[in-house]
Amino acid sequence: MTSNQQTPQAQQTQQTPQAQQTEKRQQHSAARNQPSGRGAPILVLGATGKTGSRVVARLRAAGHTVRAASRTAQTPFDWTDRTTWGPVLEGVGALYLVGPPDPEPIADFVAQARAAGVRRFVVLSGRGIEVYGDSFEPSMAEAERVVREAGVDWTVIRPNNFSQNFDEDVFHEPLLEGRLALPVGDVPEPFIDVEDIAEVAAVLLTEDGHSGRTYELSGPRSLTFAEAVAEMAKASGRPMRFEDITEEAYVAETMGRGMPEDAARSLAAVLTFLAGGHNSAPVSGVREVLGREARDFTEYAKRAAESGAWG
Repeated sequence: MTSNQQTPQAQQTQQTPQAQQTEKRQQHSAARNQPSGRGAPILVLGATGKTGSRVVARLRAAGHTVRAASRTAQTPFDWTDRTTWGPVLEGVGALYLVGPPDPEPIADFVAQARAAGVRRFVVLSGRGIEVYGDSFEPSMAEAERVVREAGVDWTVIRPNNFSQNFDEDVFHEPLLEGRLALPVGDVPEPFIDVEDIAEVAAVLLTEDGHSGRTYELSGPRSLTFAEAVAEMAKASGRPMRFEDITEEAYVAETMGRGMPEDAARSLAAVLTFLAGGHNSAPVSGVREVLGREARDFTEYAKRAAESGAWG
């Protein structure tokens, strides 16, 4: 839940043929005319995901040349198809790395990226990884390890649970039905707005002074899932309630919504970890990078409700 991996319910965006042609022209021009390093294209993996799409938008708004890559983006990239690696890496100076579900190809990809001239890596990881390691979402731990050993300019970001999981991912459908049931108890969580993650990543990809650092990112205050649901209910005007259930009950309910058992159990393990309170205290990473406080959950809930996220 602290990563950019899409669940089966998550939505991905498609680009128009015109946008694809524009992106290809930008890539060819950048590869011919710009050195690898400062001013070179910035590669964003997972470019249709929750963080990646926002990182792309922020970088482009700031005037940077961006290569937005994923299986469904205008630049094709597939971790399982190594023929797609070379084209996306050509001429790139910096890279936003969102690992695949299977960590196996990460080391080879980072080595190929380094050989292609990529010198700056910003890695999306998850808060609490020093506790859970590779027991779930193992690609995060592998990505951290590989870039640290690669002899490159690296920075790692470790965010808390995303606020946008409530309107863009697996929590969304239950909220629309009025009941969000999770095995998390009453332990508080400082949910982080993905807009803050994207803004932090954009800074780390384009500004100096952050090499070799790991930033933990959270919202400015902690609230329980029950309190979060109450805030979303107030903002949207819809009846919503939270219910604490067992891990096995959650797996059964999630599978009933169509999620495969292995994915349901993996998600349940993440939620059970959160229930341990390891990530409950707010941290200062957003302020350290951006010089301001992180967005509050109330702001997120109001913005999402105004966009029609919950009807």
